Amino acid sequence: MSGVDIAEILGRQRRFFGSGKTRDVSFRIDRLKRLKDVIRDNEDEIFRAIHADLKKSKEEIFLGEIAGLVGEIDHAVRRVRSWSKPKRVRTPLALFPGSSFIMPEPLGVVLIMGPWNYPFQLVLAPLVGALAAGNCAVLKPSELTPDTSWLIRRLIAENFEPGLISVVEGGPDVATDLLGHKFDHVFFTGGTEIGRIVAQAAAKTLTPVTLELGGKSPCIVDRQVDVECAARRIAWGKFFNAGQTCVAPDYLLVDGKVKEELLAAMRRCVIGFYGENPKESPDYCRIVNKRHFDRLSRLLDEGDIILGGETDPSDNYIAPTLINNVALHHKIMESEIFGPILPVLEFVELTQAISIVNSKPKPLALYFFSKSCKNADRVLRETSSGGGAINDTIVHVSSNTLPFGGVGDSGIGRYHGEAGFDAFSNKRAIVKRPFVLDTSFRYPPYRGKLPLLRRLMQYFG
Repeated sequence: MSGVDIAEILGRQRRFFGSGKTRDVSFRIDRLKRLKDVIRDNEDEIFRAIHADLKKSKEEIFLGEIAGLVGEIDHAVRRVRSWSKPKRVRTPLALFPGSSFIMPEPLGVVLIMGPWNYPFQLVLAPLVGALAAGNCAVLKPSELTPDTSWLIRRLIAENFEPGLISVVEGGPDVATDLLGHKFDHVFFTGGTEIGRIVAQAAAKTLTPVTLELGGKSPCIVDRQVDVECAARRIAWGKFFNAGQTCVAPDYLLVDGKVKEELLAAMRRCVIGFYGENPKESPDYCRIVNKRHFDRLSRLLDEGDIILGGETDPSDNYIAPTLINNVALHHKIMESEIFGPILPVLEFVELTQAISIVNSKPKPLALYFFSKSCKNADRVLRETSSGGGAINDTIVHVSSNTLPFGGVGDSGIGRYHGEAGFDAFSNKRAIVKRPFVLDTSFRYPPYRGKLPLLRRLMQYFG
């Protein structure tokens, strides 16, 4: 689409926002319910489109793309009236008589740029927050998942006013064109390097951003652990969506006393999940394209492969893979893997594991497995991450009551539930005062008033 087309879309959306329709909470609830109906009524088409792009099973699509999204909509519908109400807060004595409140208001027209790994859910989940907060939105799905992108565009065009929601398809040139226009907020989900480009482009127009990025999310396994349960949960979290999940465990730090037992259990789990030949499993998806397949294949050259390692370039297939005896200087430890390869490092004392985690940029997620509450508290206290879980992986993403997002290189801002509403709202601070008790000490001339001002400050402070 040309720059003129995008300008026309933005003009139409600004006119729609200016009409005031989106400020009506009943209007927002109606459109959120409509979005849920669209998802429910077109489930089979969603299955077909995502399978065409990533070879995901219906069950994995439902778990990763639909169930959480529908839950997000239901949560917003139930609570958006409460979120939207002005909230009274304490007023300092210095402003007596008066009242203070915070009034959430929509930002205006927002841009939501989605990734390819969960191409349906990660475009529409931010939209839930944007609609709940009363905004108009332009959606940019990933060009790497064309069937899903086309379906999103058709479903939105057929069911929503173009002034409320519009979908723009295309590659990096279109994304660059979009970012050259002035939006009221940009919400981007993707890799850290592209996130930097988005932030730089948005800075030129002083547009605020939410950046949902990634990073090397560590998974630490203590010696005090239920090995079988930990193995199941780590293997599931890592190989769900073939590891193409921003919060998937990126590397495994295991206490040497349980390492061999854990790796043996994980081998059994992978075989139990996907069979002796995961390529034949309907539950194991594929790498999104040849470029990412080639990138991941190059990571198989270092360390000792103890499970998997098989590849098929004709099908963009890489087996669930465990690599033992990995060193910190190996290439696989330099950047986010974003695929079905899990490097394993051993530690002797927990201090070593914490030191390794802290030597890298702050991750999007951190996972710690232990029966020791003391050790769990220590890891949480001595490390930093956007989120995470104790004795599980990736499940924190599914909670509507937890804000989701990164810290440092792994992201800026939060969403899900009320955090999503807040991300797309301006928290307007208002003080309301009557015309009575208009004291003169605050007005010029100020000569001789400093002692009085000091006393008042001590009293009212």
